[in-house]
Amino acid sequence: MMSEGLAPLTVAVHSVRRSARDELAADVRAGLMRPPRWLPPRWFYDEEGSRLFDLITELPEYYQTRTETAILRDHAASIAALAAPEALIELGAGSCSKTRVLIDACRARRTLRIFTPFDVSDNVVWRTSHELVDEYPGLTVYGMVGDFTSHLGFIPRLGRRLVVFLGSTIGNLEGDERNAFLHEVRSLLDRGDTFLCGFDLVKDHAELVSAYDDSAGVTAAFNRNVLRVVNRELGADFDVDAFAHVALYDPTHERIEMHLRAERPQAVHIPGAEMRVDLAGGETVRTEISAKFTRVSVEGMLAEASMQLEEWFTDPAERFALALASPVTRRRPTRR
Repeated sequence: MMSEGLAPLTVAVHSVRRSARDELAADVRAGLMRPPRWLPPRWFYDEEGSRLFDLITELPEYYQTRTETAILRDHAASIAALAAPEALIELGAGSCSKTRVLIDACRARRTLRIFTPFDVSDNVVWRTSHELVDEYPGLTVYGMVGDFTSHLGFIPRLGRRLVVFLGSTIGNLEGDERNAFLHEVRSLLDRGDTFLCGFDLVKDHAELVSAYDDSAGVTAAFNRNVLRVVNRELGADFDVDAFAHVALYDPTHERIEMHLRAERPQAVHIPGAEMRVDLAGGETVRTEISAKFTRVSVEGMLAEASMQLEEWFTDPAERFALALASPVTRRRPTRR
C-alpha cells in the first residue's frame, strides 16, 4: 500500500468504544472498590484538567516538556538523517505540538510522505489531522483512532517507519504494561524502521518531587480535579477540598507517585458506578505513577523487546532523554 493511493486526509476508527461515562464508571469500580485505591490518570483531562496541565508545563519546577522540546530542536535533523522515514507514526499523538519539529526536519530531507497520528480520542485525531493537512501541503495524513493494546497492528505499512512515543508517557505504565507495550511496538518494526521514545531520567529526589508538587499549587488543583470529574459525571459526593495532594518518590520502583489523601473519614456515594466508598482519615487514592529511567534500564527494556539502542539524545543536565532504537533481527544460521 503506497501513500500515492490515499486521499490527503484519512481517519480510520478501529475502536467501537463504550461511552466515556461507562468507561469512567468501570474504572471507578475497579479502582475504588477496596484498598489500595487508585484511579487511572486519563480522567484528569477534561476541559479544566487540560487547562491546568497546560499551566503545569509552564511552571519553573516542571522541566519535562521544555527539556524534551529543546532536545528535539537540537537533534531533529540528526534523527531525521538516521531514521530517514517515509512514514512517521506518533502514538498517543494528542495535539502533536512537539512532533511538528520532527515533521519539519523530515520534510527538509524530502523523505517523509505520510504522517499517522494515533490516539484513543476521536476528537483529538480529527482536529489534529485537519490542522496538519492545512499546515503541511503535500503531506498525507492518515489518522487512527484506537488503543495500544488492540489496534497497533492495524497501522498500514506505507514505507520505512519512524514510530514516536514522546513525553515520557511510557513512565505512566506499570512494569508489565510497559513490557507488553514495547513488544507491540517491536511488532511494528521491520529492518530499517526505527522507534523514538522519550524517557524522564532518574535524578535528585527533591527535584523530582517538586516537579509534581509545585509551590503555586497548580499540580494539586490538577490532581483534585479528577474527583470533580467523578462527581460531575457519576453524581458522586466527594468533598474535593477535604483531600490533600501528595507527591512522593518510591526509590524501590524509581518512580513518582501522585495520591489524594483523605483529610477526614468520608462515606462517598457514587450512583453512576452503583457503589459506596468508605474512606478512612489519612487513606489515599493513587492517581498517577511516573517511572524514571537510566540509560542502562532503557537498554535493558529495549533488549527484552528485541530492540537495540542506536542513539541517545539528552540535555546538558541529563534530565531527560530521547532514545532512538531499531529492531534486532535474527541472523540466519550459516551453512557449514
